[in-house]
Amino acid sequence: MDVFTTKSGTVRGRRAERDRGIVVVRGLPYAAPPFGVLRFREPQPPDPWDGVRDCAAFGPVAPQSAELPGAPVWSPGDEDVLTLNIWTPADGPGDLPVLVWIHGGAYVFGSSAQPDFDGTALAGEGLVVVTLNSRLGFEGFGHVPCAGRRAAFPDNRGLLDQIAALEWVRDNIAAFGGSPDRVTLAGQSSGATSVACLTVADRARGLFRRAVLHSAVNAFATVEQAARTTAEVAEAGVPATRAGLLAAPPGALVAATDRVCARYAQDPASGQRHYDPAIYGPVADGVLLTADPLEALAAGSGGAVELLVCHTTEEYWLLDAVGSSAKITTEEQLAVFAVDFGLPASLVEGHRERLPDAPVLDVHLSLHSGLLFAEYSSRLAEAHARAGGRAFLARFDRRRDQAGQRVRAWHCADIPFAFGNLHEESVHFLVGGPPGEADEELSRRMTGAWAAFAAQGDPGWEPLDGSAGSGAAVRVWRTAAEESADVAADADAVRRAAVGPAGSASPGVRDGFRDLWRTAGLPLLAP
Repeated sequence: MDVFTTKSGTVRGRRAERDRGIVVVRGLPYAAPPFGVLRFREPQPPDPWDGVRDCAAFGPVAPQSAELPGAPVWSPGDEDVLTLNIWTPADGPGDLPVLVWIHGGAYVFGSSAQPDFDGTALAGEGLVVVTLNSRLGFEGFGHVPCAGRRAAFPDNRGLLDQIAALEWVRDNIAAFGGSPDRVTLAGQSSGATSVACLTVADRARGLFRRAVLHSAVNAFATVEQAARTTAEVAEAGVPATRAGLLAAPPGALVAATDRVCARYAQDPASGQRHYDPAIYGPVADGVLLTADPLEALAAGSGGAVELLVCHTTEEYWLLDAVGSSAKITTEEQLAVFAVDFGLPASLVEGHRERLPDAPVLDVHLSLHSGLLFAEYSSRLAEAHARAGGRAFLARFDRRRDQAGQRVRAWHCADIPFAFGNLHEESVHFLVGGPPGEADEELSRRMTGAWAAFAAQGDPGWEPLDGSAGSGAAVRVWRTAAEESADVAADADAVRRAAVGPAGSASPGVRDGFRDLWRTAGLPLLAP
């Protein structure tokens, strides 16, 4: 029987539909519901139970307004949101490597129940896979004024939830065939930045030995910035006092957050938040975190944790496609964008020269891709390597579907490949339609790289030795046909060497726009 005993009680799982050799345990609580007297506080252990708890369904998602394909939606009254899910080989030998996944979603939406994150394929590679839900939005990252009682209402509650889940894994995963000493923490987008934060947080030290970060987002707040966001939420209808916030239903805080974001989106003069209105994120509270993860990694705070970092080559095109970012279509708008983010004119001109036939919108999307995701992710890996850590870097650049038609290597497109979930209809928008055999083969390579990294710390290519400028230590993920074409293009580039870097670069080449960013510098952003 697929029954397991945890420190809180006994649970029963189900066999995975795609692979009957994998057992899935869903909706297992790792902490108590964070509402009532526990609202805005550190997570607490779950209550124990008697008998066998049937874990056939995913747990409720954290309060949010998003409705995502194939995933549950939040409903008022859903409180048992701190749950996790486990995929494990039914007849595994025990002591298996463990991969713990933190989803993305700008810290305000998403859940572990998204079909993209089904762990069946990775478990088939010999991993125990854990996915989790944690608090989002104001519940997870909103600043609660507390007049000297900051410890009672910490700012980084979402990160503390993730630490609680890792502590649960440490204490219970052996019962599911996993090794608590072989844990890899992985995440994408805001989930990747969460992973970066925990990598440098003393409180999470020793809970994982490796980390996978896909498309980490450049966004980190001070306490003062977080407090200003709370004041804006108050202007949208919720009193900015401890009592007022505690009295507000979770749905009211979600609605107030949505109104604040809508106001920024509608106001071109509102500065950085106009372009991508995400208002929450990790906070340098002086307790859990003292600096942006990039600065902390450069100072050596990553310690012995091994990193595998990846980004896509056309990150921001997804945000444009789904309508969540501002449309920058004129040279005047592009100039204002550069001023709002403090980007030098040489950086904008460099992108325009690399994209001579592109519309202004594409120049903006390329700039924003580097600013928010690609350059930040690359620098996380480089900073760790320069500080003496072990780090691997990859870029996802698959741009052709099974019919050879152009698709975007945009934000989130890499994750169904790495999880081995291309068959899920809900991900076809992300990957450009149903997969072909070349896509399946690429997916097997990426899934295998994750599994090898989690098991042995070696994804299959050389680690960085400081800067990744030459591209020699960077794995570029493409289909086999694209790689063959790339080899031919590289040979042609050698013949045209006199043209120089500007003649051979494009958004998808091995080094992308990195030389431009090295010259210009990367501003660290706040949500």
